[in-house]
Amino acid sequence: MWGGMGILAILLLFASFVGIGAKELEQGQQTERIAGSAGDVLEDDPVGRLKVYVYELPSKYNKKILQKDSRCLTHMFAAEIFMHRFLLSSPVRTLNPEEADWFYTPVYATCDLTPNGLPLPFKSPRMMRSAIQLISSNWPYWNRTEGADHFFVVPHDFGACFHYQEEKAIERGILHLLKRATLVQTFGQRNHVCLKEGSITIPPYAPPQKMQAHLIPPDTPRSIFVYFRGLFYDVGNDPEGGYYARGARASVWENFKNNPLFDISTDHPTTYYEDMQRAVFCLCPLGWAPWSPRLVEGVIFGCIPVIIADDIVLPFADAIPWEEIGVFVAEKDVPKLDTILTSISPDVILRKQRLLANPSMKQAMLFPQPAQPGDAFHQILNGLARKLPHNKSIYLKSDEKILNWTAGPAGDLKPW
Repeated sequence: MWGGMGILAILLLFASFVGIGAKELEQGQQTERIAGSAGDVLEDDPVGRLKVYVYELPSKYNKKILQKDSRCLTHMFAAEIFMHRFLLSSPVRTLNPEEADWFYTPVYATCDLTPNGLPLPFKSPRMMRSAIQLISSNWPYWNRTEGADHFFVVPHDFGACFHYQEEKAIERGILHLLKRATLVQTFGQRNHVCLKEGSITIPPYAPPQKMQAHLIPPDTPRSIFVYFRGLFYDVGNDPEGGYYARGARASVWENFKNNPLFDISTDHPTTYYEDMQRAVFCLCPLGWAPWSPRLVEGVIFGCIPVIIADDIVLPFADAIPWEEIGVFVAEKDVPKLDTILTSISPDVILRKQRLLANPSMKQAMLFPQPAQPGDAFHQILNGLARKLPHNKSIYLKSDEKILNWTAGPAGDLKPW
């Protein structure tokens, strides 16, 4: 498994990484700027570049849903809630829809949780249809473009396909009424039915205050080489094994559960965040969807993300230099993870750590309250601003219709 290396040789190799460049990193972390266009995009200010009109919907679409279950404020799909709150007080908001560049419909489509805290998206298509029916009946703006100048936050596992299992999500497809809208979604995988062209791919929500509370001194040695906590098998939803994570997580466990360089387990200790800050590499394998909160946590805690998800489309990919801060491993190459990671030179690791220490990159991955310059809210607005001006072709002729309101599964047509 370890290419003929003895245990002592491996541990000696690991020792060379443990305290890697601590002094150099501390000296360089404030000056390592993200090079090229990515750095410019990351530092863009969207204010003055677009105006957003927020539809005032009945509270049954948002606030009342949240009142029933406050857990929605802390789960990984909470961006839909905080984006709504942000826009209500944002300087880009306009109360005059006639001058709006974009229209936003605040529907909390993921705030229907199981006792275990997982979203049940089965009502979401009906909720969305109902909300769109409402705005198209009460305002003229949807009808003139059929949503082409509207955006929706849909942070489900598979975006606006509204199902947590990929096979079912693909079968359902993106809700037909959203086919012309811009989707702001966590899901991103190239050439996938559930990733709409032109979507803005965002990070999952990770509670900023919770992570801030677990920060440890920055000079703490990184005494863990590879770290991961999470499921390797999802027996409940994938009893035969191999479909969950396309077998990548199972392969991590089967190949490295006894490797001294790998600190991996299904346990989720209270020191989880502290442990990530003590690790050089943090595994970020796909689950049911290709992304996970570990991407955010790795960036925040300076742990180099090892991204195992073929064809993933990463959050804010035009602003975050993922190729420079992370390590990409093909799913088929998981059995060679030890060789791949131990072959990365200390200089390359130090460079990645310096970039991860850049405060602007950390800020872009978070949804803080209150909002701060350069945070994820602003990166979403930057993405919307870069789509302007709208092409004149989005405006339909009088009585022209493109979308089929009755398309999709029969269950989606039931009233909500």
